[in-house]
Amino acid sequence: MEIISEYFFPSSDGSTLIHVNQWTPVGRTVRGVVQIAHGVAEYGRRYEPFARFLCKHGFAVTANDHLGHGQSRIEGAPMVYLGAEDGWWHVVDDMEELRSRTAKVFPDQPHFLFGHSMGSFLSRTHLIRYPGAWDGCILCGTGHPSRAVIAGGKLLTDKEIRRLGKNAFSVRVDDIAFGAYNRRFAPVRTKHDWVSVSQENVDAYIADPLCGGDVTLGLFRDMLDGLTYITRQSNMEKMDKETPVFFIAGDQDPVGDMGKGVQKACACFRKAGVRDVGIKLYHGLRHEILNEATRQYVYQDVLDWLDART
Repeated sequence: MEIISEYFFPSSDGSTLIHVNQWTPVGRTVRGVVQIAHGVAEYGRRYEPFARFLCKHGFAVTANDHLGHGQSRIEGAPMVYLGAEDGWWHVVDDMEELRSRTAKVFPDQPHFLFGHSMGSFLSRTHLIRYPGAWDGCILCGTGHPSRAVIAGGKLLTDKEIRRLGKNAFSVRVDDIAFGAYNRRFAPVRTKHDWVSVSQENVDAYIADPLCGGDVTLGLFRDMLDGLTYITRQSNMEKMDKETPVFFIAGDQDPVGDMGKGVQKACACFRKAGVRDVGIKLYHGLRHEILNEATRQYVYQDVLDWLDART
């Protein structure tokens, strides 16, 4: 059993309220806390099955909706948009604010960060900006694009921003980004087949009004700045070398270049001197490994990793 609670706190952007879900075990001692950073065009409550699983094993779980996602949005503001200025850094600072607030509620337990997809990039940013804040970090569905790919993305996105504005949607940018992911699995049934092998999960994703929205040019540009930051080796060397990190991903996940980008990121962490770095690639799985038919194996691997570090 668990208690599910919700609350809001002020974002570091000075205008938005950040929505938080929290799952707290009932009838057992809380032995650790896991904070979830969700991916682009989704929201924290999607992780409820995973959170319930962790609660059964004594972990409290928190998951906020990032700026422009879920319920963390000013009425009338565009969805999937982090803001006009410094959106990426505001989201990372909001993650730190949630960690700080949760640490006051559970002051004597270890705190772990779990970041998926865009949330993994945000988590890697947090590891650099706030070294030593976590007792461990799990990076799910991450990648490590080259400087050339990031630079090309910036050139195209900046051109489209000049034409359409930061809060607009660009078919061209979206096709080059997410369309390229999907083309790896042609012929496809939907534009989101790259998300999951499970057709049930893909259909649920499409049917969810808070998922799969049009990603704004502003968010693409913010994320490219974030990717520049986290792939710079000199920045990675600022991370706390004692914070354990576990990379998990499907070996058919295009975000991680079918496993090669995940392995590259893992190697860069080790080069930066991080002492405890693990990796597991799941055969045949795509991007959302927590939502595949075989998710219980992923859940158990995460739990085993957490157990070894509590």
